[in-house]
Amino acid sequence: MESVTLTGLMKKAATEFPSRRALSVSGKFDLTHAQLQQLIDHAASLLIASGIKPGDVVALSFPNTVEFVIMFLAVIRCRATAAPLNSAYTTEEFEFYLSDSQSKLLLVPAQGIKSAQAAASKLNIPHVSATLQDENSKVALSSNPDSHLDSVHQLVNDPADVSLFLHTSGTTSRPKGVPLTQLNLATSTLNIKSVYKLTESDSTVIVLPLFHVHGLLAGLLSSLISGAAVALPAAGRFSASTFWTDVIKYNATWYTAVPTIHQIILDRHESKPEPAYPKLRFIRSCSASLAPSVLARLEAAFDAPVLEAYAMTEASHLMASNPLPECGPHKAGSVGKPVGQEMAILNEQGEIQPPNANGEVCIRGLNVTKGYKNNPEANKSAFLFGWFHTGDIGFFDSDGYLHLVGRIKELINRGGEKISPIEVDAVLLSHPNVAQAVAFGVPDEKYGEEINCAVIPREGVNLEEAEISQYCKKNLASFKVPKKVFITDSLPKTATGKIQRRIVAEHFLSQMSAAKVPKFGA
Repeated sequence: MESVTLTGLMKKAATEFPSRRALSVSGKFDLTHAQLQQLIDHAASLLIASGIKPGDVVALSFPNTVEFVIMFLAVIRCRATAAPLNSAYTTEEFEFYLSDSQSKLLLVPAQGIKSAQAAASKLNIPHVSATLQDENSKVALSSNPDSHLDSVHQLVNDPADVSLFLHTSGTTSRPKGVPLTQLNLATSTLNIKSVYKLTESDSTVIVLPLFHVHGLLAGLLSSLISGAAVALPAAGRFSASTFWTDVIKYNATWYTAVPTIHQIILDRHESKPEPAYPKLRFIRSCSASLAPSVLARLEAAFDAPVLEAYAMTEASHLMASNPLPECGPHKAGSVGKPVGQEMAILNEQGEIQPPNANGEVCIRGLNVTKGYKNNPEANKSAFLFGWFHTGDIGFFDSDGYLHLVGRIKELINRGGEKISPIEVDAVLLSHPNVAQAVAFGVPDEKYGEEINCAVIPREGVNLEEAEISQYCKKNLASFKVPKKVFITDSLPKTATGKIQRRIVAEHFLSQMSAAKVPKFGA
């Protein structure tokens, strides 16, 4: 296992399934595995001709396009490191990520990304655009280098090559740089392939951005190494109005998404249902907790098992998942069993906890990063007692299924009582008129911390704060009932669709403080 590489797995799939569809862009392209491999090798030769050497970092900022997929895999083929970046970043954010990753080159689409290019120019990093005209042509770079395929054929990819450089979303601090190797990526894609039994007969539609491990590893790369097919939406991003059309057109057998997107797909189903829904093998949910009530609604609407999983950037995505129905039950409210790695619940002394006892979820395996880049302090606290510490509190039930309680730093400490915001979310989301909800802690003079929540009502429904408070009082212990309920029509989210409690808390607290009239003599 320790000698496996992602590029090796890709080549194996192209050899075994050369004429099967690998990558489609809705209404534009259909590439086979053999074609894709040829395009990657040619693009890699262009990068080598551009002066890219093993170990160099190449930043990429694209929507979900065929050019991104080819150039991303070409960077890795060159033994260089790919650093995908969200094209919605500001110039200042691009400056931070480009300099922190020490990028040598920035790749962008033909139409360009102004903020990225401005940042690259400021840092004296060359920026080049990549274009693929049609499925019979090759990728062209705007710099038009003079390339030779021999330069690629001479390169042997090594399992220790750092292939991917991403930053954590940083719930509590500035983003940390995570280097992932060929071995990390290969291990993770094989784990994903194994738990979901992905084969060349499978097909998926990508709904998540490819600058993040969820869409990249679980959606794209695991499919490609399995000889399976991937379709990208024509718009370059998720669109609820074209989603089912693409699923039907490309005979998709499954899809993976964050709860926010599942919620959008459900809302559309309830307001504008399709005439018929295709039969999916499974629906996967990851990157944030899926409320049991939402899981039940998804299963009822689309007649497919909904498998919740648990993942993080540092683990090259997947850590645990609920199994397919033929392999065991899937449990609402649980993220399933560990997949392809060791996992333990440890207390603060590093002792393994028995079933049903809370502790920190810790992992070790070939999918786990060796450590954060240039951050000895973070590495010291993350790698303790021979385990990688996730920062999540959870427990194993008696069947060995993992249940998450919350981030260590997001647990709400109300006068010594530790409250799981995930538990409060689940109650809020079980209210029939609530579309989205998030609970969070706020500073409180009396208790240290108090619980608040923000709720988005279902379309066309008028919700009052008192109704939510009454519902919580019926379904939660009194100390867990949110003291303040914000009724809103939107929640601040990260670029990857995650709702981070810290950001939501800051958003609503700033609204409150702005609305407060100063008290005299207080």
